[in-house]
Amino acid sequence: MLNIIKWAKRRRICYILKRQPIAFDLWREVLRKAKLLQGLDSVQKAQLRVLATLFLHRKRITAADGFQLNDEMIVVIAAQAVLPILKLGLDYYSGWIEIIVYPAAFRVNHGNADLNGVTSNEANLLSGEAWLRGPVILSWEDIERDLHSRHPGHNVVVHEFAHKLDMLNGSANGMPPLHPRMEIKQWTQALSVAYEDLRRQVAHHHRTRINSYGATTPAEFFAVVSECFFSAPDILNHYCPQVYQQLIQFYRQDPLTYQPNVDMA
Repeated sequence: MLNIIKWAKRRRICYILKRQPIAFDLWREVLRKAKLLQGLDSVQKAQLRVLATLFLHRKRITAADGFQLNDEMIVVIAAQAVLPILKLGLDYYSGWIEIIVYPAAFRVNHGNADLNGVTSNEANLLSGEAWLRGPVILSWEDIERDLHSRHPGHNVVVHEFAHKLDMLNGSANGMPPLHPRMEIKQWTQALSVAYEDLRRQVAHHHRTRINSYGATTPAEFFAVVSECFFSAPDILNHYCPQVYQQLIQFYRQDPLTYQPNVDMA
């Protein structure tokens, strides 16, 4: 029976990829615009297109506040969303289906559950949010800003989808499910030391090259270093080399091998 299920699943995947792939012209335009993806080689780009195609058949991307999404916007989101799981597989995003896109930063003002299900009545303007058993919510204005990497190390799509990976253990706490050959002690030490160092820098009002928002909680630190890992690997490797090595093991990628250098001055 299990073999039949696997066979049916493979047939469904083959059908989608053959009959309903992301159009080549659209894909090329997205790659041209998204600086985050431009350093990938031809094989990686092909793998990313396959994964993005399947992602769009499993997830539903909808607009809020009267915003209108076109095909290019949808593929821009999908392509960046699957970059972190390029070597992990789409099952890492299982258990939820929806991505909601606002035109700009959106206000949270209604006792929302936070990343761990804790309620908050504070009013905040957010560029993104990830719910434990619900959707990913994004601001298109921030997505568009990140396309051109005007702020190295920032990528709201990668940030929010890193939260989804973190939540696979049941809560967002900076500890996603590690691979069998990864050591929890090494992960914890590397990220804890860097997190506390960032908190000290922020407390003393020092300039930080890693987004200071990462000092908020261990969950935000993991999301911040993840977006930096993919969008400014030079910076993360220079300032947090042990964290960078742990993320290489977790994501099974090394962005330094395909991303252009970023000025660390």
